[in-house]
Amino acid sequence: MLPSPIRLQEYGVGIFISALTKSALKKALKKKFITVNNLIATSATMIIGGEQIRISIPETININRQLVFPLTVLFEDDYIAAIHKPSGILVSGNSFKTITNALVQNLQPSTLADTAKPQPVHRLDYATTGVLLIGKTSNSIRALNKMFEDKKVVKTYFAVTIGEMNASGKIISAIDGKKSESNYTVLDSVSSDRFGKLNLVQLEPQTGRRHQLRKHLSSINKPILGDVSYGIENLILKGKGLYLHAYSLRFNHPNTNQTIHIKAEFPKRFKKIFKSKIEEITS
Repeated sequence: MLPSPIRLQEYGVGIFISALTKSALKKALKKKFITVNNLIATSATMIIGGEQIRISIPETININRQLVFPLTVLFEDDYIAAIHKPSGILVSGNSFKTITNALVQNLQPSTLADTAKPQPVHRLDYATTGVLLIGKTSNSIRALNKMFEDKKVVKTYFAVTIGEMNASGKIISAIDGKKSESNYTVLDSVSSDRFGKLNLVQLEPQTGRRHQLRKHLSSINKPILGDVSYGIENLILKGKGLYLHAYSLRFNHPNTNQTIHIKAEFPKRFKKIFKSKIEEITS
């Protein structure tokens, strides 16, 4: 018996090989793929202990098909891993070419009893580069999801923004009707004939809304260089990528409690503009 009843959509995160993340579990519930004691489960189904929980997902792809996409592994043990996500690839989704589908060939399988298919536990946009955290066991996937929900993972990003900015500040504005907060610090600025001024900005999101940093910087009219969705129309740099980089994650390991600080090298396009400052940051 569990200490107290818990919703299946919370209890079930990480227990199924086919639906390990919170979002994947919600989709499986919505599509009626999960049963509890042979009854179709919903997001309101409560678990008290002793139930028979099953998931049945129709096979839609060839299980022998593997995505060949080498990734840089920044950290790995039997529980978790971190990779450097390149620009131009989705973390997950219906496409075949995703980080999720490339993980099996890039990571060592866990030797633990609750080993699972490696799963990203947070999101980075298609065009964003940087550190992406992965769970390799059912327990670690659940624990990492909870750590992100409880804001126990410190995220540091860097962006190149357009326009004159205050030295530091806090942006508080709702995104999709939800409270959102981002802190920023301008580390360096250079003049630009086309853009007026470009800034190297350190960003620390306090919440995790979709496109949060891009939307927040756009909301103060200091958009990220190369942002075709939230940029200023006549100041959009096309074909060079988005200048947003998830530089580091700091957290306590969910299984060993060791302090982990993982960093991802800056893309070359950042170094071309702010070479000296980036060398100072990374030295």
